[in-house]
Amino acid sequence: MNEIIICKNKSVIVAADVAEFCDLISLILAVKGVSGIGAFKLGFGLGLDGLKGMTEEIKKVLGKDFPVIYDHQKAANDIPDTGALFAKKLKEAGVDAAILFPFTGPVTQEAWTKSCQDAGLEVLTGGIMTHKKFLVSEGGYIADEAPEKIYRLACKLGVKHFAVPGNKLNWVQKIKEILTEELGEGNFVLYAPGFITQGGDISECGQVAGDKWHAIVGSAICGKINSDGAREAAINVTKMIA
Repeated sequence: MNEIIICKNKSVIVAADVAEFCDLISLILAVKGVSGIGAFKLGFGLGLDGLKGMTEEIKKVLGKDFPVIYDHQKAANDIPDTGALFAKKLKEAGVDAAILFPFTGPVTQEAWTKSCQDAGLEVLTGGIMTHKKFLVSEGGYIADEAPEKIYRLACKLGVKHFAVPGNKLNWVQKIKEILTEELGEGNFVLYAPGFITQGGDISECGQVAGDKWHAIVGSAICGKINSDGAREAAINVTKMIA
């Protein structure tokens, strides 16, 4: 494992939040050649229709080394033993990295992280989500101290890539401080969803996130594939992160 997913220090990851294969094709063609696009993120919506075929199509058009990240929304919450099967299936599908949000405890987090690493997948670990009423103090179910524990254990497991909520800048700053303490400045990469329709501002997040980070953008690009505006949207969004 080379610990690098995207060669650029900053880019936009297209979250392919579309339901049909034909829409994915349109999306791939729309962003082809847009220099600020660093990767595609596929979720279960397309993955359940055949992850291998989706991955192959992306790499056929955009290059065999173009990164594909899989987000199971949210993986690493089952029993520890299922992590190996999850990792095996992603590797067979040609995926390069997996996003894990291990809310069910350290035993599952360690097992799933190591399973992905052993399969040759890079791991992106997240511990806090973008929506409201997530933590107990906000009216949610997840203990307030859980995110910090998740990020610190991920560091100890050799993870260098981390998902942070782009619409919660206080948490981006807090997580960055935790990672700097654990790994040292410049030794990790942040990946942030939560922009545009979820209220986050890409430019503002970039000021907090620092020199190595990638904005995960879905509906702002995907929502325009049927109006021929996806390419223009992709160009505009990549300008924000530059």
